[in-house]
Amino acid sequence: MIGLSINYQFNNENLLITALTHSSYANEHKVDSYERLEFLGDSILSYIVSDYIYNNFTELPEGGLSKLRSAIVCERSLEQVANKLEFGKYLRLSKGEDMTGGRTRPSILADVFESVLAAIYLDGGMDPARKFVFDFLGENIENARKGKVIFEDYKTKLQELVQQKDSHATYVGVSESGPEHNKVFVAAVHIDGKFLADGKGRSKKDAEQNAAKNALMLLLRNNGEV
Repeated sequence: MIGLSINYQFNNENLLITALTHSSYANEHKVDSYERLEFLGDSILSYIVSDYIYNNFTELPEGGLSKLRSAIVCERSLEQVANKLEFGKYLRLSKGEDMTGGRTRPSILADVFESVLAAIYLDGGMDPARKFVFDFLGENIENARKGKVIFEDYKTKLQELVQQKDSHATYVGVSESGPEHNKVFVAAVHIDGKFLADGKGRSKKDAEQNAAKNALMLLLRNNGEV
């Protein structure tokens, strides 16, 4: 049995094993990786957090709710919790990914938090999934509401800025390169369909955040003009 301390006992431990299997290991050993689970977990996490803050922070307008949710579910927040739970110790990685720091890579740890959440949901339903989120993200939820934890969310900051001019920011994946264990992603941000800036990262989410950061710097230099 895997010795994770997540306050949940799996009926089907194979779900948990898959949730801890990186694509680099999966490709070498011809097994499933956590990627599909991470996709599901991302949506489940967004729903659980959105439902909670909507019902418990009634003083916040829509913009405040979006900003709060972004701070709670961002990569740095999930990585912080995944580190506390020692997910890195139990990851199944290829030798190459392991040697290049995969067990401590923020993008991987954040993804695994979401994949484990999805595994719990598929194994036991929404109630234990919700309990898992509140058990381990509850402190971040409260701290984010009080502004005690500052996770820079450049995408939200950029959207708030461009909305002042009735514009909208969208993100497009440009490329990914490098070996499976050491990929680099490039994303571009467009304002009303017009390219503004791009950014690189070790994950798609990180690349989008860096693109938004570069766009903000450009807009500030241009006094907000695209």
